[in-house]
Amino acid sequence: MKSLARLCLPLVCNLALSASLANAHTPFLVPISFEPLHQGWVSLDAGFAEVFFQSEVAFDKGNFQVLTPKGEWVAPARLEQFTTRSLVEYQTKDEGTYRFSTGVRKAAIFRMYELNGERKHSRDPKEMLPKGAKLLDHYQSVTLAETYVTLKAPTQTALKPYNQGLEIVPVTHPNDVYAGEAFAFKVLLDGKPLADNDVSLFTGYDGNEHEKETLKVKTDKDGKAEVKLDNTGVYLLYARKSAPAPKGADAPNYGYVYTLTFAVNAQ
Repeated sequence: MKSLARLCLPLVCNLALSASLANAHTPFLVPISFEPLHQGWVSLDAGFAEVFFQSEVAFDKGNFQVLTPKGEWVAPARLEQFTTRSLVEYQTKDEGTYRFSTGVRKAAIFRMYELNGERKHSRDPKEMLPKGAKLLDHYQSVTLAETYVTLKAPTQTALKPYNQGLEIVPVTHPNDVYAGEAFAFKVLLDGKPLADNDVSLFTGYDGNEHEKETLKVKTDKDGKAEVKLDNTGVYLLYARKSAPAPKGADAPNYGYVYTLTFAVNAQ
């Protein structure tokens, strides 16, 4: 696997599904390098931001974990929650691919309603809606950000799907992507292919004041899609989906957001 030079600082996007991509917070998890550095250590940044590289809120309320090449989930060696960003460190020992995950983060419960022709929202589940209000949506945002790091040769164990919630499952190995090639993936919702769903690709480190998607693709009937990447760099795939929440959830609907950060190497 060819190495992409060290990569600094994070990527970003959307917290509430009702907000636009250009102006909302995006969750991210991104390593400083997609190959372990000194003595196998991996350092990662995590957070939410509106502008790439400028995390505004730390990724809290998650459950940071690492899936080893042997298929074992372990805790990171270090997790620091700062005000504007989270820092994760882990020392790799076994050769192969590691999956780094923020864990699922369930955020505030939103109720959107219309009153006298004006749309409003409430985050307090105990708050009574005003008389005459028409409920438009009632959901809880469920966020998951992930990335992969490989020590020496890429392996497949860490790429297996959860078959739960919304997820982007790599078909092309995310640590074996080269400029001029396509990165193929599939989108699943509770283990089933999610057809005709938008997936946005963002380019990191391009200096945009407000990050705009580089391109958008739709999944096919089997939930598959691919993006062709002509340039080296760091990229973020972003998928979202509103769907009924599981039985017993705190809200009738979930607003899923999933992001996957990966790098494209030089040939």
